[in-house]
Amino acid sequence: MKAQLAILGMVLLTTGHHLQAQDWKVCDGPLKTRWTKDVSPGNALPEYPRMQMVRRDWLNLNGLWDLKLADGASAKILVPYPVESALSGVMKHSDRLVYRRTFEVPRAWGGQRVLLHFGAVDWEAKVSVNGKELGTHRGGYDGFSFDVTDALTPSGLQELTVEVFDPTDSGQQPHGKQVLKPGGIMYTPTSGIWQTVWLEPVPEVGIESLQITPDPDGGAVRVKVNARLNGTQQAGVGVVAVALAAGQEVARAKGEPGEELRLPISHPHLWSPDDPFLYDLTIEMGQDSVTSYFGMRKIAIAKDEAGINRLMLNGKFTFQVGPLDQGFWPDGIYTAPTDEALKFDIEITRKLGMNCTRKHVKVEPDRWYYWCDKLGLLVWQDMPAGGNGNAEAKKQFEAELKRLIEGRRTHPSIIMWVVFNEGWGQYDTERLTAWVKSMDPRRLVNNASGWTDQKCGDVIDMHNYPGPGSPKPEATRAAVLGEFGGLGLGVDAHTWTKQTWGYRGMSSREELTRSYVKLLTKAWALKDNPGLCAVIYTQITDVETECNGLLTYDREVVKVDLERAADANRGNVPPPPEVKAIVPTSQQDGVRWRYVIEKPAGDWFQPGFDDSAWKEGLGGFGTKGTPGAIVRTEWKNDDIWLRRSFEWPAGKIENPLLLAHHDEDVEIYINGVLAGKAGGYITDYEEMPLTPEGRAALRPGKNVFAVHCHQTQGGQYIDVGIISLIQKPRR
Repeated sequence: MKAQLAILGMVLLTTGHHLQAQDWKVCDGPLKTRWTKDVSPGNALPEYPRMQMVRRDWLNLNGLWDLKLADGASAKILVPYPVESALSGVMKHSDRLVYRRTFEVPRAWGGQRVLLHFGAVDWEAKVSVNGKELGTHRGGYDGFSFDVTDALTPSGLQELTVEVFDPTDSGQQPHGKQVLKPGGIMYTPTSGIWQTVWLEPVPEVGIESLQITPDPDGGAVRVKVNARLNGTQQAGVGVVAVALAAGQEVARAKGEPGEELRLPISHPHLWSPDDPFLYDLTIEMGQDSVTSYFGMRKIAIAKDEAGINRLMLNGKFTFQVGPLDQGFWPDGIYTAPTDEALKFDIEITRKLGMNCTRKHVKVEPDRWYYWCDKLGLLVWQDMPAGGNGNAEAKKQFEAELKRLIEGRRTHPSIIMWVVFNEGWGQYDTERLTAWVKSMDPRRLVNNASGWTDQKCGDVIDMHNYPGPGSPKPEATRAAVLGEFGGLGLGVDAHTWTKQTWGYRGMSSREELTRSYVKLLTKAWALKDNPGLCAVIYTQITDVETECNGLLTYDREVVKVDLERAADANRGNVPPPPEVKAIVPTSQQDGVRWRYVIEKPAGDWFQPGFDDSAWKEGLGGFGTKGTPGAIVRTEWKNDDIWLRRSFEWPAGKIENPLLLAHHDEDVEIYINGVLAGKAGGYITDYEEMPLTPEGRAALRPGKNVFAVHCHQTQGGQYIDVGIISLIQKPRR
């Protein structure tokens, strides 16, 4: 059936299209994918786009359209790729766009209403057919439709125009990480049509939408069919819903439009990442019919046998491990080049041993969630961030938040709504969290991922880079780690630009793999103490200049050893080592150091240097509010130099390592020898390897630490010690 739908949509697209392939070519962008070559005007995302409400007859309007930009320039654009993308054939930003194309309505559709559907247009879209304005939609992430029947001419070509306005980050509307000046963690914008456009015929009384609510505890699925009346009466039009498992009918119910139908599912086959079983669903209402599907699964917060709140999937605690998934593509920006490419990201996430993903401040096309449903990937769904700086912006934010939930809530893969991220545009958190829960009580609600928790919702969510770390579980909420990691490694010939960055740079695939496995080993240890329930690693792929993905931006290179990373993600890791403090840091008790903030003499790091004129203070040194810092002595200028002596025990010390918290660049000397060096910042105390020279410089008795830390912006902090890691045997 799905193959027939794709073929039918393709035939209609090619027969109704009047522009030629020679009018378009892929622009020479910074980076392509393996799927770039598969895109052409004749096959631009030909698949049926809405898998939870499928009709047999449809007309795909993807392909070449005429385009006029704000500066008056004209072009041919390949819809549905955003105008900024290489695949669009334009690769320019314009805040105002006018799209135009013609189409013919198939003769077989005579006597029916014709609906025009848009998967998404960013941001404001005024739609007209044959010069008749149908309406304006505002919102860059949700689908919308118009009944075009009364605007059609009796036969021949019909003209469709879409006038777009998109202020991107110069406006207050939800736009996620799209900015007019990309850089760092903000990226190239998407303007205009970026999801599939299509037509389909419906009877005078047709199916408007479905609400599907699985109830595993009650042994049923509940279905509500909302009718599109088109000005006619619905009296006498009944609804028949049939659930099927592997093609065999398992339940049937009859009723009226708007009435909740209960289909009993005895001994339901539960949906989970390990067994993503889906039931098929057919709906008939008068002369209209659609097919859909559902998964029987339950997500809730409940206490385990130790009294710790856990994320319970189908009544069992499943430790969730997944990546941050931002949904950007080097050739299509917000739009995956093909459906195979869209599917690939979910497949590789599963191959990496992960069971969840966090869709970060973006909403995907419906088919992305379909593949998550099919392949078994739990989804934390963010609401795209907006400025929310005035009453009108807040009203728009809430309208788009409501549409997000209404448009995606029947997908079994989605288990959590994330209302805000790191305080971006955050307001009225308690009210909005409660509102989301009232709209969808069968899913979890995360009030704010990272930094700005307002003590409401189902989880308390920490961000910790590189981490990992864990908030303390609460009496009513579960503890999750919404972001950590960010280990960076650029791969030549697979980057957006020559200059790349990550939260912590790695020198090779092997170092990245070892560091990743170490992070995941620590994350799994936090599951039992203090009771962490889930971790989200930043991130699944590189995005533009940000190269901290497990894959390159073009998806060509898996940067970690896949098997070792997958083992770590599944918890097949050695038990955490025993940590023994040899030279204590100031985490527990302040350690006295001598320090200066003016550049000292060149031999300041030598053991015989006279530091008697330096000030004295207790570690750590920095500014309060710096993540993970324990500040006892304030330091707020660009540089600090520290010295202290310490005693080194006689005898063999197993696996000695530096333990440091630095924000930002740090150099650590022992007895005048460089023992460790790191750039950038971290947000907690972490191990650093001793250089061979530094390790050799240690001697029983008195030794001297000398440390320099340099700061450029934001918070700042420095503290250093030495630990011994004693590895326990694998159980």
